[in-house]
Amino acid sequence: MIIDTLSWICLFAGGVLGIIGGIGIHRFPDFYSRLHAAGITDTLCAMLILLGLGLQAGLSLAAFKLALIFFFLFFTSPTASHALANAALHSGLKPKLDMGNNKTKS
Repeated sequence: MIIDTLSWICLFAGGVLGIIGGIGIHRFPDFYSRLHAAGITDTLCAMLILLGLGLQAGLSLAAFKLALIFFFLFFTSPTASHALANAALHSGLKPKLDMGNNKTKS
């Protein structure tokens, strides 16, 4: 009963985080902010969902395979985000900077 509850909490939190990441991708102003939202939420969302599925599977071959998928995503998702940001920067895409409200207090 406790494992099922923890599993559903992880699955629900992963789903909510995925939705929040999608909203961030839609609302942020430039490529780099959107990439950050996608990269952060993608890794954490996958971790929570795979953890929830692993708890449902118990100690089995399926749980081992889910752990392998998690480790693959844990290393490749941030690497892919970094490669995309680096390629965008080298191609000349500049971040959108808000230069308003830069008043110094005396």
